[in-house]
Amino acid sequence: MQLSLDTNLATQYKSQSQRVRVLTESWVKDEIFCPNCGMPLNSYKNGKPVADFYCPNCNEDYELKSKRDSIGRKIVNGAYRTMIQRLKSLKNPNFFLLSYQRPSYRVINFIVIPKHFFVPKMIEKRNPLSPDAKRSRWVGCNILLNSIPNDGKIFYVKNQEIKSKAEVIKNWRKTLFLRKTSKAELKGWILDIMICIDKLGKKEFNLDEIYYFENELSEKHPHNKHIKDKIRQQLQFLRDKGYLEFVRKGKYKLIQ
Repeated sequence: MQLSLDTNLATQYKSQSQRVRVLTESWVKDEIFCPNCGMPLNSYKNGKPVADFYCPNCNEDYELKSKRDSIGRKIVNGAYRTMIQRLKSLKNPNFFLLSYQRPSYRVINFIVIPKHFFVPKMIEKRNPLSPDAKRSRWVGCNILLNSIPNDGKIFYVKNQEIKSKAEVIKNWRKTLFLRKTSKAELKGWILDIMICIDKLGKKEFNLDEIYYFENELSEKHPHNKHIKDKIRQQLQFLRDKGYLEFVRKGKYKLIQ
């Protein structure tokens, strides 16, 4: 995998945003494979409202977002209402996130976020544009990356270190069970527990350590009065799906 973007492809463009779009889209098409099946990707020739690339083998769609330097905690996206409708209809694409250096135009990080990690609560509503703006009162949104568990951010390239195809595909398949969880509230609970496990920062943990997040989870789910019961339920779900291993009473282990 080459990490340098081919700047010769965009010499005719004056707009920096246009240059970056051409360079990054060309790089993805040449260097990136589908994380679901490992096959090469195609780009949508005439553009598509919700995606930039697709896999002709397994029909997965991907939307590309690029940022200079760090990817950061938020990704600016399109219209808030459109994004929420996409999530509710399950027609949202997977997301590619690319960060690059200037002036070298070298890829620093490249991540795929599977679409099954997106729920409405991780979409931040931006303030409307001013009344005298060209798109008066238009409301955009941000994707809050810190609301996505670590296993939902799958690296192809991390700090310019290239990951193997086998590792990317393995990490992708690890959480495909979430696609069968269609209810946003239930999926939100599962993702919250996964984030709590991430915060512990270790492969093995006990139930009391997850109970530590009871108040935090209660604030996120104010209508639920049985937080500890819900925690145990989600841990059992993750165990049944092969994400966790039950070691002994009250003790769990992440399956790598």
